Amino acid sequence: MAPTDVAAAEALARTVLWARHPAAEDRETIERGVRRVAHLQRTDPGGAWVAEAGGAIIGMAIALVREGIWGLSLFAVARDHQSRGIGRELLEAAFGHGADARGHLILSSESPAAMRRYARLGLELRPCVAAAGIVDRARLPAEDAAVDAGADGIPVADAIGRAVRGAGHGVDLEVAVHDPGARLLLCEDRAFALVRKDRVSLLAGLDDPAATRALNAALAATPPGASVSVDYLTAGQDWAVRACLDAGLALSPDGPFFTGGDLGPMRPYIPSGAYL
Repeated sequence: MAPTDVAAAEALARTVLWARHPAAEDRETIERGVRRVAHLQRTDPGGAWVAEAGGAIIGMAIALVREGIWGLSLFAVARDHQSRGIGRELLEAAFGHGADARGHLILSSESPAAMRRYARLGLELRPCVAAAGIVDRARLPAEDAAVDAGADGIPVADAIGRAVRGAGHGVDLEVAVHDPGARLLLCEDRAFALVRKDRVSLLAGLDDPAATRALNAALAATPPGASVSVDYLTAGQDWAVRACLDAGLALSPDGPFFTGGDLGPMRPYIPSGAYL
């Protein structure tokens, strides 16, 4: 993927993955997606790949490596070019970017083809649920205040992420915190949450109580009356399931989390779809 491919690659992924989402064509959504792809194309050019036909981009994959941990950020093939081996070649190229990685992470959709492809990489499948709904603010604990630290909180969040995931999020948080509506919340030096409007995008903590405080603070920071989502809750994140249920959210099946290799404890942890 060249820098000149970024806009077209982002548009393809958005069309394939989020075509039915009501905000898919919003200017803010498009600009955020372009920033994400452009950022990762700069930091990980060896993990950024496109497939072309007739001069048009028909597939894309973009992966990152952070401190020895490889993660797949975005992967899509145009619907009329699927089942032709294009996705396999793109994934192999992006996976090759992590040839020397000690750990691997993939957040999957519920697509059977995607799950089959990721399982074939030899990674462990962790089933997930998602939580969504309108937060019942009367049920949120009053004592779960957190500091809205913004970019100044990145070093602390980076250290927490390193302890939990096995690699920090710092270089990616530097982009994510500047998305419109994004807030980086800290509970002392014990937990952090990245919340963007109606979505809890990333959370990590050094213990369950601190992570629960950060999640409650993130839910409180969402717009009143909005339908809020918390995705990719794996087994072991019972603290998050309890907090979401206590806040009035409902659970539903989600795509699985594929992991492998030498990672951190991965709990308490809610991964980022963009930056894992």
